[in-house]
Amino acid sequence: MNDWPYPKWIAHRGAGKLAPENTLAAFRLGASHGYRAFECDVKLSADGVPFLLHDATLQRTTPEEGVAADRSWSELSRLDAGGWHSRAFAGEPLPTLDAIATYCIRNRFALNIEIKPTPGHNEATGRVVAEHAAARWAGETVKPLLSSFQPDALAAARAARPELPRALLLDSLRDGWLAEALGLDCVAIVANHRVLDADVIAQAHGRGLRVLSYTVNESDDAQRLLDAGIDGVITDAVDRFPPF
Repeated sequence: MNDWPYPKWIAHRGAGKLAPENTLAAFRLGASHGYRAFECDVKLSADGVPFLLHDATLQRTTPEEGVAADRSWSELSRLDAGGWHSRAFAGEPLPTLDAIATYCIRNRFALNIEIKPTPGHNEATGRVVAEHAAARWAGETVKPLLSSFQPDALAAARAARPELPRALLLDSLRDGWLAEALGLDCVAIVANHRVLDADVIAQAHGRGLRVLSYTVNESDDAQRLLDAGIDGVITDAVDRFPPF
């Protein structure tokens, strides 16, 4: 397999649960613990701006309710995405993909962008995220890794910007998972740690795929995966796992 350019330890949604997920504050906190690779979720506003948010709806991580994709970026940019976590982060805004790109590029941090479409927007989200990522990381040696649970979003990303690396996200090892990843020209799979073992990792490696795992927060799980040859560990526990 070709050289793998990404660090082994990856901070989930910035700094997991220590800061409001998918915000610049979370990225900064993860970086303060030594992390140099991050994962985040990206979807589209009503006017097509890619921004960071995990849920389709707003109520878990902002004071608002309803579907995020129904709001313009002008509306979304004014929401408090930090106060739900703690008073220390009150007023923290939702970041655009552009803002996260600036932060990562300037600091030489690696990024795994999960394409997280609002239902019904899979192909558009895959295409727009890929186009924005390609434009922002133009000229950079290490490109962001685009991942998704939605094969049609990955297919759209491939059609738009085939040069960007892709990974298929898997919560379970459904029939044909390996052929599906290869058919999408993926360079990796990103799977739930509960479904991974040395045999599965070897099977993927045998076909030239790297293997990353989410969300690994217990020492026993991390050690088992490291012993099995895992290529990347996505964790919330940035304060407990040194990233090396």
